[in-house]
Amino acid sequence: MAGSGPSARRGPQRMKALLALSRTIDALNERVGRLCAWLVLACVLISAANAVARYGFNLSSNAFLEIQWYLYAAVYLCAAGYALKHNAHVRIDLVSGRFPRRARLWIDVFGGLAMLLPMCAILVGFGWSAFLESWRIGEVSGDAGGLVRWPIKLVVPLAFLLLALQGISETIKRVAILHGDLPDHLPGSHAKDQLDSPARRELQ
Repeated sequence: MAGSGPSARRGPQRMKALLALSRTIDALNERVGRLCAWLVLACVLISAANAVARYGFNLSSNAFLEIQWYLYAAVYLCAAGYALKHNAHVRIDLVSGRFPRRARLWIDVFGGLAMLLPMCAILVGFGWSAFLESWRIGEVSGDAGGLVRWPIKLVVPLAFLLLALQGISETIKRVAILHGDLPDHLPGSHAKDQLDSPARRELQ
C-alpha cells in the first residue's frame, strides 16, 4: 500500500529525532541564560566592591577592574542563544510583520539557514583562531596586575556556537510547525495567525 512502507515511516521518526535535539538545545541555552543572570549579579557586586575600595580606601586593582568587563562580555555574548530562544532580540518587522504567520515562519527558516548559521560559523572559526593564538603566546593584559586574555577570547567561539545551536533549534521548530508536527506556541505567534485559511473562511 502506497505511503505505508519504511520510507513513509522514516519521515515522522526523523522529525521526532530532530525535535528531541531541539529540546536538548533549548534546555542547554536555558541553563546558560540562567547562569548569565547570576553572572550579572557577580558583576554588580564586584563593581560595587571596586567603587568602595577606590573611593573609600584609595585602593584599586586592575585585575578586579578587568574581571568586570570579562563578566559583562560573557553575559552579553553567552546569553545570545537564550535571547533567541525567547525571541528577545530586536526585530524590525516593517515588511514581514504584514505577512501571514506561515510566511513569517518561512522567512525565519530562510534567515536561520542563509544568514544566522553562516555568520555564526564564520565567527566561531575566527574566534577559535584568536583563542588558540592567545593561548599559544600566553597573552596577558598590558596593564600591571591584569588578567590573562585567553579565557575571555575562548568565550567568543563558545558563545557563537551556542547561538548557532539555538538557530538550528529554532529552524527545526519552525519546520515542524509548517509541517503540522508541532503546535505554534512560539513567541510572537498570535491566535489570529494560528488559524488555517479554511478556518478563517468559515469564520468570515
